[in-house]
Amino acid sequence: MDLYADPAFAMAAEQFRLIADYLNIDDSMRARMLQPKRSVIVTLPIRRDNGHVETFQGYRVQHHLTMGPTKGGTRFHPGVTLGEVTALAIWMSWKCALTGLPYGGAKGGVTVDTRTLSTRELEAVSRRYMQEMIPFIGERTDVMGPDMGTNEQVMAWFMDTYSINTGFTVPGIVTGKPVSVGGTTGRREATGRGVVYLIERALDLLKMQPDRCTAVIQGFGNVGAVAAQGLAFKDGMKVIGISDHTGAFYRKDGIDIAAAEKWTREHNGVLAGFTEADPISPDDLLTLECDVLVPAALEAVITEKNAARLRCRILAEGANGPTTPAADQILFSRWNEVFVIPDILCNAGGVIVSYFEWVQGLQQMFWTETEVTDRLFRILETAFQAVIKRAKSAKLPHRMAAMAIGVERVLAAKMARGLFP
Repeated sequence: MDLYADPAFAMAAEQFRLIADYLNIDDSMRARMLQPKRSVIVTLPIRRDNGHVETFQGYRVQHHLTMGPTKGGTRFHPGVTLGEVTALAIWMSWKCALTGLPYGGAKGGVTVDTRTLSTRELEAVSRRYMQEMIPFIGERTDVMGPDMGTNEQVMAWFMDTYSINTGFTVPGIVTGKPVSVGGTTGRREATGRGVVYLIERALDLLKMQPDRCTAVIQGFGNVGAVAAQGLAFKDGMKVIGISDHTGAFYRKDGIDIAAAEKWTREHNGVLAGFTEADPISPDDLLTLECDVLVPAALEAVITEKNAARLRCRILAEGANGPTTPAADQILFSRWNEVFVIPDILCNAGGVIVSYFEWVQGLQQMFWTETEVTDRLFRILETAFQAVIKRAKSAKLPHRMAAMAIGVERVLAAKMARGLFP
């Protein structure tokens, strides 16, 4: 499938092949299950502040609409490709099915470095992207959300652009928007909170005390920073390593997470130059001895080159696709050493609370943050228990168990609906 050629898509396809073989999915269904329902590529010309017109590429992939509208974030990043977006949409499908959400997976993106854009230029890219997507989306068709490089403000611009086109306010077209325009409390923290909750559940199963444990967080963005805060402040865990795309830092006695957050607020959102811990190689950060390792950045950081050298007891995948299939084979053989919380479970908090926001918008009835968090933890608990039960009963690695549940549910829905015409 050269159209989607990308390492991330190759990962998603290989993961699906393994599950399809395990579930004995008929060959005639495999392409239908893997290939996206719709892939959209758009051209986005905008006028830069200097008067020059520059063109960017935008994408939106809707993997399947069998169980309801598609749902997925929109990524603004210089590395965005159609193949990467497709892989992320596929993973979102299994994630939604695993957690029982009435969605298919979607993902969007623009190939752009937002650090090179002024606020006005960022707004222009955002609005033009949404304008080009209007024929293909809707609150009952495809619901957008934030991802890397986008935030509440971008979602507000998306919603406004769509609403201007329809002539009335449509809050359900996006999630992750400001509370003032129909967003939900707790959405920004949802993914990180979910990561912490599932780490706590794993620690409980392994009979480990959080306040006696150490953690390493790779990726100190929205997910990683919230997870670090929860582990350090709520659970009393010692966070000994953190990183972002500008640098990695280590402190044996534990890093002051409040100081790290303060540093990023005062230094354009990055850790570069952080003075309260020692610089360390990003590669070495991943193999530090620790109880909990949280990869919360980009795909494919756990590979066949470092999987055997991981020295964590729990691998909590806050990012999408952080572990390659080749690395998985190594981790499968180390199942009694490394307790894996797979990405489609571990980082599902974001889409779960996005679902809550979508439901609140459709009903125009809003919940408190306590209600949101309580409902989030209930859904995560149900999914966690299902994965652990399947892994034990079928003697499967956790990723295979989670994928099997998600893929089975999508397959059952497709079989029930049949093929039209």
